[in-house]
Amino acid sequence: MATAGVLGGVLALTALGGTSNAATSDNGPGNDPKSQAQAQADRTGTQDASDARIKITPRQGAHSVGINNPVKVTVSNGKLTKVTMTAVATGAEVAGTVSADGTSWQPNGQLERATRYQVTAEAEDAQSRSVTGNATITTVSPANNFIGHLSPEDGSTVGVGMPVTVNFDKAISNKAAVESEIQVSSSSGQQVVGHWLNDNRLDFRPENYWKSGSTVTVELNRHGIQKTVTFKIGRGQISTVDAKTKQMTVVRDGKTIKTIPISSGSPEHPTYNGQMVISEKFRQIHMNGATVGLTEKDGKPSYDLKAVPHAMRLTDTGTFIHGNYWGADSVFGKVNTSHGCVGLKDVRGGGDGRQPAAWFFDHSMIGDVVIIKNSADKTTLAPDNGLSDWNMPWSEWVAGSATN
Repeated sequence: MATAGVLGGVLALTALGGTSNAATSDNGPGNDPKSQAQAQADRTGTQDASDARIKITPRQGAHSVGINNPVKVTVSNGKLTKVTMTAVATGAEVAGTVSADGTSWQPNGQLERATRYQVTAEAEDAQSRSVTGNATITTVSPANNFIGHLSPEDGSTVGVGMPVTVNFDKAISNKAAVESEIQVSSSSGQQVVGHWLNDNRLDFRPENYWKSGSTVTVELNRHGIQKTVTFKIGRGQISTVDAKTKQMTVVRDGKTIKTIPISSGSPEHPTYNGQMVISEKFRQIHMNGATVGLTEKDGKPSYDLKAVPHAMRLTDTGTFIHGNYWGADSVFGKVNTSHGCVGLKDVRGGGDGRQPAAWFFDHSMIGDVVIIKNSADKTTLAPDNGLSDWNMPWSEWVAGSATN
């Protein structure tokens, strides 16, 4: 569901699927008429769109993928120029081969079981216009491994907002029995309670954010099969975006370390209010308006930006906090212009580490909290949209445990 890793490639967004695994952005870059720089960037991106189309099989977010060469990358109207497949936890690269005609790629050997992989592909059309594609998949678990897909990864270090999430391939009917076989504890002594967000997803969290420096242990016991997963909680970083003042305050371990001017959702496309958690980080990401139904009268996408830099996912439905290189300096801290994302000043390509977006990306980790307030959106983000568990009151959270 949420990949705890950093991609060096570019994510090509696909059509909005409305599911937790959809790699889409329904809150893409701003296109406010007041922003001439934005409009020009949108037009330029659309004109440069490549005819090449990349397809990665299995699709983004697939679970229980077989280990015997089930992965394949193909391209139509173009040729592949680079394909990489890496294990998220270790960074180990999977060797693969591109076909002689350059239109397909497959791994050379067997994959590892119960492993999350990231596939990044690049291709060009006949006019040398590039396109990228990306998918994160998880291979099948060993027999009798009942836990489904657990996040975060064993041995990882995450931010204070990272819940323990268990996603099951099939709906669970006897929730009390399954929940009783999963015990989550913290070295901080915080009480941890499970909550069923739906029939397939069980999350665990304490009443308040995890304590910095603590260790969380997940113990699973099913029919004599035992497994223990531990992860550490890093420094406590909570960033608050005020859509009214258009400023983001970054607080680490109780001290304000930076205030950054931002631009959030326009009045027509307000940003969600609520507590969000960074679930994925991408150094560059491809945002295309057509993937979320934002098109012009002629059917062309309202925007097509190949490499939006320093993007971090906040919701499953596509809210990101990312770098914005197309907005004028007068936008940040002054005007909300986006379709719902939070934009920070950046440069094309994201190569300038002095830019606010680059600084925030480099100083953020998976599991960090981003709170958005004073947006024109009157609703609060749903707890099951991303890792937004903290939007549910504690009493309601506890009531959602099947084991009382």
